[in-house]
Amino acid sequence: MTDTPRPPDRPIARLLRLVLGNFDAPPGKRRIALALAYGALCHFVFAAAVLWMFWTLYNGMTTGFGAVPWPWAALTNLALLLQFPVLHSLLLNGKFASWPARVFPEPYGPVLASTTYTIFASLQLLALFLLWTPSGIVWWQAEGGAKVAVTLLNLAAWGFLMKSNLDAGAELQSGALGWMSLLQKRKPNYPDMPQTGIFRFIRQPIYLGFALTLWTVPTWTPDQLALALGLTAYCVIAPRRLKEPRYRRRFGARYETYQENTGYMLPKRTGTR
Repeated sequence: MTDTPRPPDRPIARLLRLVLGNFDAPPGKRRIALALAYGALCHFVFAAAVLWMFWTLYNGMTTGFGAVPWPWAALTNLALLLQFPVLHSLLLNGKFASWPARVFPEPYGPVLASTTYTIFASLQLLALFLLWTPSGIVWWQAEGGAKVAVTLLNLAAWGFLMKSNLDAGAELQSGALGWMSLLQKRKPNYPDMPQTGIFRFIRQPIYLGFALTLWTVPTWTPDQLALALGLTAYCVIAPRRLKEPRYRRRFGARYETYQENTGYMLPKRTGTR
C-alpha cells in the first residue's frame, strides 16, 4: 500500500496554515486545555534538549552533571549513549511504533502521537547530555582565530540541520503537528515525502546535519570522540536499514525512484542521474 502523491506544498506555507488554524479552533474547553498544556510541555522540553545539546557538544561533553565514579562511569555513559539510538529507532519501527499513540486514550492518543514522540526523543537527549559523567580529560581546545573558525563551522552545521528539519516538515519534527491538530479538532495532516529544499540533493540531510554538529566543535575530549563515533555510526547506518525501508513501504515506487535519482548523504553526480 502506498500513499497517493499530493500537489507540491511549501513547508513554510504549510506550517503557517497550521499555526493560523489555531485561531479558529472549535470550542471544547477540555480538549483545548489538554492541547495547549501538552504543546507547552513539548516545546519546553524540545528547546531545553536542543540548547543543552548545543552547549554540551560545544564544550566537548565536559558539562554533564553525572557523578558516577570511574570506571563505572564508562558503563553508564555507554548506556546513555546507546539509549538514544535504540529507543529512537524502536519507537519509529515495528510493533513499538504504536506506543506513542497509546499514552492518551482514544481519540486523543493517535492525534497527539507525533507530539508524544517528540517529548520522548527530547527527554532522551536531555538524559544523554545532562547525566553524562565527564572524564575530565581535555585533548585540545581551540583558541583565538581557530576557535572563531570552528564556531562558525559549528553554527553552519546547526543551520544546515535546522533547514533540513524545516524541509522535512517543522511541524512534525518539533512536535507541533499533534497538539495543534488536537486544538483544531482534526486529523493530523502529515507532511508528504520530502523532496524539496535540501532533499532535492540528498535523501538524509537531517542525519547528515546531526553528524556534522558532532564533529565541528572547538573542544575535543575522549568523551566527545566516543559520542561522535557512536552517534555518527547511527546516523550513517540507521536510515538505510530502518528509515528507508519504512519509506519504501509507505510511498512505494515514488520513493524507489527518488532513491535511485538522489544521493544518500552526498549529491549524485549529474552524469549518473
